[in-house]
Amino acid sequence: MTNINHLVSRDSATVSALLMIWEGSVKATHTFLSDKEISDIKPEVYQALQTIAILCCYEDEHGVPQGFIGIDKQKIALLFVAENAREHGIGRCLVSEAIEKWQVNSVDVNEQNEQGLGFYQHMGFHIVSRSEVDAQGRPFPILHLAR
Repeated sequence: MTNINHLVSRDSATVSALLMIWEGSVKATHTFLSDKEISDIKPEVYQALQTIAILCCYEDEHGVPQGFIGIDKQKIALLFVAENAREHGIGRCLVSEAIEKWQVNSVDVNEQNEQGLGFYQHMGFHIVSRSEVDAQGRPFPILHLAR
């Protein structure tokens, strides 16, 4: 049995908890982003958490989210693990589930996020192309990966 909840509520308390996980994770792994840039991106993530096609959480034994994955059209759109829960296999568990259950075959990662890139490569993804800017046109190069 896994600790993955496939039927994540989109109520405000849950979305707020996931947004806190996102912010802590981004501050730990996206060191190329300033606090202002993180603040500017936060409303986009809030919206994505409410609308993403598939949203799954990895929960601890008390039902508290420790990480989450958002999937859209066989692509990982969001993957974040709580700062104090990193390095415990939660990301691996979420990605493995996404590959097996939803046939996920692609993901984008910021080029400067070396930890994220290494993780996805370890999970069997490889770089297929690169964009100079992110999806919103910000000057953060994106690597497009596939399995």
